[in-house]
Amino acid sequence: MTTARSQLVDVNVTRYYHCISRCTRKALLLGEGSEHRKQWIEDRLQTLSGAFAVSVCGFAVMDNHLHVLVRLDPDAANDWSAEDVVRRWLLAYPPKSADGQVLEVPQARIEDLASDEQRVEVLRARLSNLGWFMKALKEPLARLANKEDDCKGAFWEARFKSIAILDDEALLATCAYIDLNPVAAGLAATPETSPHTSVHQRVQHAAARGKLKDLKAAASGSVAGSRAAGAVEEDLWLCPIEDRRREGSQREGLLEGFSLGSYLLLVDYTSRLCRQGKARVSRELASILDRLGTSDEVWGQRIQRLLGKTRLMGSYFSTDRQRLRQIAQQRGVHHLDNVAASPA
Repeated sequence: MTTARSQLVDVNVTRYYHCISRCTRKALLLGEGSEHRKQWIEDRLQTLSGAFAVSVCGFAVMDNHLHVLVRLDPDAANDWSAEDVVRRWLLAYPPKSADGQVLEVPQARIEDLASDEQRVEVLRARLSNLGWFMKALKEPLARLANKEDDCKGAFWEARFKSIAILDDEALLATCAYIDLNPVAAGLAATPETSPHTSVHQRVQHAAARGKLKDLKAAASGSVAGSRAAGAVEEDLWLCPIEDRRREGSQREGLLEGFSLGSYLLLVDYTSRLCRQGKARVSRELASILDRLGTSDEVWGQRIQRLLGKTRLMGSYFSTDRQRLRQIAQQRGVHHLDNVAASPA
């Protein structure tokens, strides 16, 4: 029996969710001559990240499905003024003319909408809701594709899958799994050359700012390199890998003290496992895995199990069995369905 979304998404359990949406009948509606639609999705994700109280932490657009890792930030939405709420809603759903052109909304109209307190609170709740975020992502793209194909009917499967991410290792494993989807599918040779993925977006952003050498130095343990590359994702629309709020950043990242350079090193190592079945464990990588409380063997088994599945089964992902038991007890159930149980 299908579980209600309200029972699967709970910010008191975790703010991180891995969402998967598939094209109807697994058709290659984002590939085979329609690859430009992948850019539509990427552009729409960037727009919605500036409208919703939902941070995009990772994504991969494949030929027949979509992966998005998000963090829900409801406290941020509570701090918005009424006018902020209205402007954000209009960013996500701008008014358009009959021929599809976006119309400018006069300030007087924005103030009028903001004066409706009840309506503002409805919009505030929608702008911090995962279901509304995915609806705002998928529906406009489906209409565009159907118009392009001159057809009607469903573009996406009706319901998207959401997986609650419960701990730091599971969070990084999910990031790597999403970013490595094109490599595992044979669509790209390396993670950084995988178009329409978050890792490609991060590398391109760093390269445009001349920070790739600093990232590599930071990953190898260089304090100077770490300082030079530390703020490279401060102006990127994606959620930063490193949480640098203690260093004065205004943005919340994924993990405190875990740099983008370390993440790229971990993803590169993992991609070599996928492509070659083996990879050298450097001193720097061993330090990263040790910090996560895992080993190269366990990490490799976990990622390869994830990438080896044609469909992820389960609504939770944790590498900590005690954490799963704790949440199951809180929910009054015998156990939770973990998408990737810890290797023995």
